[in-house]
Amino acid sequence: MIGTLNDLVDLVDRHTDEPIDLAGFARSHGTTEYHLRRMFAALAGLPFSEYVRRRRMTLAATDLVSGGTGLLDIAVRYGYSSVEAFGRAFRSVHGASPSDVRTHGGPFTTQAVLRFRLTVEGSRPMDVTITDRPAFVLAGHAAQVPLMYEGVNPHIRQHIASIAPEEHARLKSLNDAEPEGILAITEGSEPDAPEGTPITYLHGVALQDDSATPEDLASISVAAGAWATFRSTGPFPQTLQDTWAATAREWFPSNPWRLRPGPTFVRYLELTESHADAEIWMPVERA
Repeated sequence: MIGTLNDLVDLVDRHTDEPIDLAGFARSHGTTEYHLRRMFAALAGLPFSEYVRRRRMTLAATDLVSGGTGLLDIAVRYGYSSVEAFGRAFRSVHGASPSDVRTHGGPFTTQAVLRFRLTVEGSRPMDVTITDRPAFVLAGHAAQVPLMYEGVNPHIRQHIASIAPEEHARLKSLNDAEPEGILAITEGSEPDAPEGTPITYLHGVALQDDSATPEDLASISVAAGAWATFRSTGPFPQTLQDTWAATAREWFPSNPWRLRPGPTFVRYLELTESHADAEIWMPVERA
């Protein structure tokens, strides 16, 4: 996977005037677009589409400063059919117009070429279990919340606090499939969605595929397949988020599995204000 990501980075600079065929690139490298986008975003810290935009605008700024090339020619060189569209993209990255940068030489923001490397961090083993699960349903109380990668999401906390205690008991009584217990489920975002993207958060439980779902609950149908379950124990939420990040940074690059589309969720075995013993469930398939 590390080599594939570096090949993808090289492709960005070789093809500046057309959309990147990420699906075709993924197929030619024996993986999927979904997994590739998830791994790129997790390791680079930004979505692939955002990297492409920043990188192209970095190269465009260099062309502008160098002079001698018309603005429309530069726009076309970096995949834009009009000066107006190019100008909007340029300003969104650099905070200045192309004419300002051409006239004054800057300021502009530089996106360096990314280079991915596999490093050993802490040499700690990851506690993971791979299981095959039949199709099942996730049902519970849903809310639209902004995606957050660090810290406690106050929108999720507010949603959970708004659920009456008797509803928690009812959810547990409906739970008739693995995994057991209340689950913190996220679904509905792109695999490389940036922070702030609206996602569906479901405070719910797992039901058998043929179980009836109460009409007042939202539900997500989950296809049969393999699941990777990562155990995380330690200070909350830092350890849980570190474990989540380590799946992309350490586990997936060195194991023959890749993510497949589907909801991810956390099963809390024990949770206090400052400590959590939990499982992270991710849908996977053989790479």
